[in-house]
Amino acid sequence: DTLEARQFFKSWSGKVFQHKPKSILVISAHWDTEFPSVNTVLHNSTIHDFNGFPDPMYKLKYEAPGAIALAKRVRELLMGGGIKRVDEDTERGLDHGAWVPLMLMYPDADIPVCQLSVQSSQTGTYHYSMGKALAPLKEEGVLIIGSGSATHNLRKLDFSITNGSAVPWALEFDHWLRDSLLQGRYGDVNEWEEKAPNAKMAHPWPEHFYPLHVAMGAAGDDAKAEQIHTSWELGTLSYSSYSFSSSL
Repeated sequence: DTLEARQFFKSWSGKVFQHKPKSILVISAHWDTEFPSVNTVLHNSTIHDFNGFPDPMYKLKYEAPGAIALAKRVRELLMGGGIKRVDEDTERGLDHGAWVPLMLMYPDADIPVCQLSVQSSQTGTYHYSMGKALAPLKEEGVLIIGSGSATHNLRKLDFSITNGSAVPWALEFDHWLRDSLLQGRYGDVNEWEEKAPNAKMAHPWPEHFYPLHVAMGAAGDDAKAEQIHTSWELGTLSYSSYSFSSSL
């Protein structure tokens, strides 16, 4: 209840994005596969893919309807965009990269949800290209959510920092990302490992960054980025969040 990010997500449908989508596509950092995969299920189960938390966490449920038609459309678009193999998972529900924010954003769980996996063995440019292939979805009533983290190095969490401040290396990366996005320097974001300060410190592994690239690509080359939230937890974990709007 004390996290600023929680209040941001809870305000989503009232203040941030007031149009109720027909369906939701979530690109989650917590589904990492060799080939792109979509989940094709009638009803989403709740995957508690984390350890060491209080028992009530494992009792939370978010059982939104599946979005099989959307999953098929995502597969069609990705393959049409040049990806030769896109798998369908007929059993997987929603991991916590999807259901945790959605539980706060759309608590009624009445909007069909489909997940798309990331490929950590690939690059930012690869995921941006995936997003470009998915661009038609934004005209089809689909809300595309990239769920990861602007910075994500759990080994560097500082439990002594409880006032919402950030350590210098994390803040520098976060500001670089903000400026790059707001100035439309998407090419730099695609090449973040070479262009960003403290890149490997901010993301020792890339899976929490790649959902951003998919969302960024899906908005189109002319998309305008807007920072819609920023807050910090434990000094190094940034909740910076962005929306992308196409001029078309």
